[in-house]
Amino acid sequence: MYYPFGFYFDPTIILLIPAILFATYAQTKVKTTFNKYLRVGSRTGYTGAQVARMILDRNDLHDVRIEHISGKLTDHYDPRTKVLRLSSPVYNGTSLASQGVAAHEVGHAIQHANGYFPLVVRNSIAPVASFSARFVWILIIAGLFMPYIRIFGFGLLELGIVLYLAVVLFQVITLPVEFNASSRALAQLEGYVVSRDEIPAVKKVLDAAALTYVAATLVAVAQLMRLLVISGRRD
Repeated sequence: MYYPFGFYFDPTIILLIPAILFATYAQTKVKTTFNKYLRVGSRTGYTGAQVARMILDRNDLHDVRIEHISGKLTDHYDPRTKVLRLSSPVYNGTSLASQGVAAHEVGHAIQHANGYFPLVVRNSIAPVASFSARFVWILIIAGLFMPYIRIFGFGLLELGIVLYLAVVLFQVITLPVEFNASSRALAQLEGYVVSRDEIPAVKKVLDAAALTYVAATLVAVAQLMRLLVISGRRD
């Protein structure tokens, strides 16, 4: 639908609005919850790095190194190098939030060691998803402006949508990986590092973090639906 002064309104953007609103809520939720429990010290007084090392050693993962990384909520496990990277608030922190996030990342290391199938699948498609994420929008935008270009019988827009499927698949398979890592974290913490009455606080931190992955998946799926509608409308 065209408006005066050259403005153009694409009605398919409506498909994205609910997912974007939920993503905004999820980001706010994880930040506020993490900051709240970052101020709640654990009874044991262990730092996130100490907790991570204890759980790793407890699971015979002595070859996994722990490194400090800059930023906040940048914590992650790198399966390629078997390195667990923890941000300053987690690495040095003694709060329930610090211990929970550290244990969650160790959960990924345990998944890797045990050959957890969803993680194997995610790691397998990660290079394709990363490649697709870099080039998908170039193809889609080019396809919108140059619909006459065909490659192997497909338009650039259609090729872009095929690439975007890898991104969506990566987001979808990430959900069970993250939920399982949190479950492993709680099991490793309860009665060993964190007392039973402290577990609900840790669970709130991990649940809030999980919302961000749910939001990312919803945005990806909504965007795919939008692209399919646009492609069908052009046909």
